[in-house]
Amino acid sequence: MNDLSPAPAPAERKVPPLPPLFRVGKRLRHRFSALIARSSTVGDTPVYDPKLFPWISNIERRWPEIRSELDALLAHQDAIPPLADISPDHRRIAPPGKWKSFFLIGYGYRIEENCGRCPKTVEAIAAIPGLNSAFFSILEPGAHIPRHRGVTKAILTAHLGLRVPLRREACRMQVDEATLTWKEGEILVFDDTWFHEVWNDTDEQRVILLVQFRRPTGWVGRIVGGLFLTAVRRSRFVQDARSRLGNWEKAMRKLEREP
Repeated sequence: MNDLSPAPAPAERKVPPLPPLFRVGKRLRHRFSALIARSSTVGDTPVYDPKLFPWISNIERRWPEIRSELDALLAHQDAIPPLADISPDHRRIAPPGKWKSFFLIGYGYRIEENCGRCPKTVEAIAAIPGLNSAFFSILEPGAHIPRHRGVTKAILTAHLGLRVPLRREACRMQVDEATLTWKEGEILVFDDTWFHEVWNDTDEQRVILLVQFRRPTGWVGRIVGGLFLTAVRRSRFVQDARSRLGNWEKAMRKLEREP
């Protein structure tokens, strides 16, 4: 879920209203995040040194295997859904047809058929402490994701560069005041509760493995963050997204059977 004032949109891209429980949660999220930030054992900054997270070196070491599985998926990329079609909450920020996502794990739920297509990737990410979500994020040429932010400091976000345009400086992300670029085989880590914005001003795709994981905290942060994430996991938004992924699975299976 993201915090962004909605712009006028066509009826077919209408964002469903938040249920009452979520409206209350969004009003209280700043208090929850403040408690989690004070309990953080890695500080509270927009961007993090990857060396703070020992598991990252293993993921980077295995990036050629992960890239190989991605390349096999891209042979059927017409069946990979736009993120906005999976998660209507992202329609405020997802450029139509220009931001696709192939989910392996979403808020703790495994997408079993997708995981079966990427066994080495799944094996690599299984060692990530507090793994919350993992998916391949595909940003098409010319895409722009406007300024937005996440809703909880309970999780941090890691990006593993897999396919990065040659003009790296033209494919970038701004997190607070820091401008970041991706590099193939390397991971960057940031806190998405800080405002961030993404541009792909090139004629090439940018593809990353996006991982969300629990922020290392003391016991207060673990309890507060755990309660918040449990509520999100059970929410209508996550459950609806799970059902939509089933429809895209059928499309992927059909394409894989074609010669």
